[in-house]
Formats: sequence, C-alpha cells, structure tokens
Amino acid sequence: MLTIGLENLLAAAPAALDGKRLGLLSNQASTARNLVHGRLLLQQRFGSRLTCLFSPQHGFFCEKQDNMIESAHQMDELTGLPLFSLYGDSRRPSQAMFDHLDVLLIDLVDVGTRVYTFLYTMAYCLEAAAEYGKSVVVLDRPNPVGGIAIEGNILDPEWASFVGLYPLPMRHGLTFGELALLLNQEFKLGADLQVIPMQGWQRSMLFRDTGFPWVFPSPNMPTPETALVYPGQVIWEGTNISEGRGTTLPFELVGTPFWEHAAISRALQHTDLPGCFLRPLLFEPTSGKWAGHGCVGFQLHVTDAATFLPYRTSLALLQSVMQLYPADFSYKEPPYEYEYERLPMDLILGDKRIRQDLEAGVSVAEIEAGWQEGLQEFRAMRMKYLLYR
Repeated sequence: MLTIGLENLLAAAPAALDGKRLGLLSNQASTARNLVHGRLLLQQRFGSRLTCLFSPQHGFFCEKQDNMIESAHQMDELTGLPLFSLYGDSRRPSQAMFDHLDVLLIDLVDVGTRVYTFLYTMAYCLEAAAEYGKSVVVLDRPNPVGGIAIEGNILDPEWASFVGLYPLPMRHGLTFGELALLLNQEFKLGADLQVIPMQGWQRSMLFRDTGFPWVFPSPNMPTPETALVYPGQVIWEGTNISEGRGTTLPFELVGTPFWEHAAISRALQHTDLPGCFLRPLLFEPTSGKWAGHGCVGFQLHVTDAATFLPYRTSLALLQSVMQLYPADFSYKEPPYEYEYERLPMDLILGDKRIRQDLEAGVSVAEIEAGWQEGLQEFRAMRMKYLLYR
C-alpha cells in the first residue's frame, strides 16, 4: 500500500524535529488517506509545537478562482493557529512569518506541470529558510501524471516569472520532494532541506493507480483527469479562447463561439496526436471567458495516458485556430501573475520563440525537434534527484 510523506512522518518523525517549532505550508488537499487534514494530524502528534500555517495560491480552501485573486492572512478556526497567505500582498514569506518556526513542513499536492505556482511558493520558502536560518522538510506525494514522461521546451530564463522561475520542461516527471532537491541543489537556494519520501509509489503510476483519494488542490483541478490534460491545455489561459473555466470540466473543454468543428478537425489531421480523442461539442461557461455564450469546442479525452502528449496536442490545436481564425483569435493582454508588460502566452510557454514559430507556420513536429537536446540535458540532471526508481 502506498503511504505518503505526511503519513510516514507521523509514524516515525525524524530526530531533527525534536523540540522544534513547526510551521506547515499546505492547503485543503493536504490530507492523509483517511481524508483527515494534515494540520489536524500534526497538531495531534506535536501539540503546541505546531505554531503556524501557510497557504499557496487560491487560498487554503482553494476558494479563489483565478490568477491575481489574493487571499488574506487569517486565523484557522480548527487549530487556532495563524494562517499566513503566500499569495497576498507578497508571494514570499517574511522574516516575521518565519520567526514563528524553526522547521517549515511543506505538504502540497502538485500536478507535475512547470506553470503550477505551488512549485515557486516552495522555492521562495527554500530561499527564505536559507536567509533566516530555518530548516525545511518536504512531505512527498505522488506526481498525478506519473514520474516517467517529460515533455516540452525548457524555459528560457529571459521569460522567467511566477509561472516559471527555473529552466524546467512543461511536464517534468518529478515529485514535489524531488523538485525541492533539484531546485535547492542546482539553483543554489541553500536551504537546510530534508524530504520524507513515500513508500510504495512507482514512477509508472498515474494518480488513479495509487489508490489514494483525490482532493482538488486548486479550484479548476477537480479530478486527476484534469491534471492529465493540464500540461497542454493551460496554454489557453494566454488567449481569448475558453479553457473550460466556468464549466464542470475545466481544461478538458476548450472552445469559443467562432470555432468550427469540421475545419479544425481537418487542420489537426496533419499532426500525430496519440493517446487522445478530441470530441466535438458545444458548451456554455457560467463564468470566465465567454460566460453565457455558446462555445463551439472539444472535450479532450485521454484514451491512452502512456502515449498521450498533452503539450503537443494543445500546441497543434492552438496553431490550427491561429491560422483558421486570424481576425477573431487574440492573445490575452497583461497583467498575468503579477507581470504587467510581457505577453502572458510567452510566460506560459516559457519562450517567446515557441509562439513566434507557431505564428510562422513552423510545424509542431519541427518545433519539438528543437527542444530535444535541452530535454536530454534535463533528463540527465534529474536522474541525480530521483527518490523512486
């Protein structure tokens, strides 16, 4: 049976925690197998030594819908502890916040994609821990899209932002603990870092294979199937196309009133899109882009997760609609994740040249060929940090 880092810490806490004041960075998804939240279990185990809580983007209960919707500091009713928002007036923890603790425990559900901001909240905490002389313990959890496949271009540091601070591919194939080790070492963050690993997790596992209950880690990540398509479908955030927000199937649905099923389907025939089926449909978002308008679009069904290439699939669809509807298609304008000048699409893609190549009609296959060398270098680097073989 798979056990996560939280459960393994509770069963056998490392001696390094003896007598230490503990903080916890988590959100509502950070539960044990029995769906009891980690902060309650940690308070039962460590009592008053658990002194404070932290939350990432979307608020502790994942109640904040979109980017740049901030959450405030508050008191947690169940534990009576201060809850500091790391997506409010600042994304970085302050020294005053870290004065409450000796060791920060990080227990977050990640979704295996470069642009998911929890990763950078963790990175800022590692930097702060190094600066303020604190320690960090990451309680590891499964990567819901598996630990083998990697895909996409390596982020160009020129396009670094809160949706991509480090040169990672779009789908990195690492657990949160492995990511912490890699970032701390390769980018010299300098934190005193320990990872409490899982037991029983295999790299080939998708989330449904783990037998662990899914609790949504952000408001538009309702199921593990959402996470499977997210490494590609997230690019629609940088456009005027609905990515399915305001429906029950965010990121699985994509569309807009000006699309045409037949024309797009014909355009996509030129690209090999394994492991998926784009099913034509109509949908009407209740909020977000095109709220209250009928959208012509597709539901992206994953038929074989082992061969599915989410980034390729969404880039091919993006290029098709850019070419078919040049007068109607547009990019989202700034701001986006506290960037007020650079184009959101370039930040999401992590390299302006990807967008420029798509606009110029360079095939997705040719674009992919251009990033293989970078992927090989990343694959070799990540081997040093794999906790699960």
